[in-house]
Amino acid sequence: MKIGLYFGSFNPIHIGHLIIANHVANFSTVEQVWLVISPQNPLKPSSQLLNEYHRLHLVQTAIAGNPLLKACDIEFKLPKPSYTIDTLTYLEEKYPAHEFCVLMGSDSFTNLPHWKNYQMLLANYELIIYQRPNYSVVTENIPESAKKVTLLTAPMLDISATTVRSLIKDGKSTQYLLSDVVNQEILNNGYYKG
Repeated sequence: MKIGLYFGSFNPIHIGHLIIANHVANFSTVEQVWLVISPQNPLKPSSQLLNEYHRLHLVQTAIAGNPLLKACDIEFKLPKPSYTIDTLTYLEEKYPAHEFCVLMGSDSFTNLPHWKNYQMLLANYELIIYQRPNYSVVTENIPESAKKVTLLTAPMLDISATTVRSLIKDGKSTQYLLSDVVNQEILNNGYYKG
């Protein structure tokens, strides 16, 4: 099975994440999208991160009933911080029958040279890149060594988890930014209030 890996803190998972994951599952060559919850992103501060098991639960809650999407906690078992190339190596050993590719926004692709062993990532794995506001991918800038880079036109929503957290902290509505079940779960548990 061809699996698209969608890495993220999902702090919290919002409608933008869900729309992208579902769009990729529907309009690319992947058969399933795994949302890989990163306990700690090496390029982001971890001080505002909700506990990874709470974030995993929110992702599972958000995608319940959608067979095209799966929550993946594989990075919980790996050394922190998590590096995409290490996770891919581990997944290939654990699931040799699957083919893995990486989904990323054009903002992350622009930042790729800062990733650990990014040349290895480019050379060995297909990247499916979806457009993010204010970040364009110039195809001439994609290295010839890249295995395969697919540019996917996906709905462009400028929603950030930072904005969602700020709204929650300020006691404002996050309706329509979060799925109803995730919104209710966050309210019930008092997440992001502090």
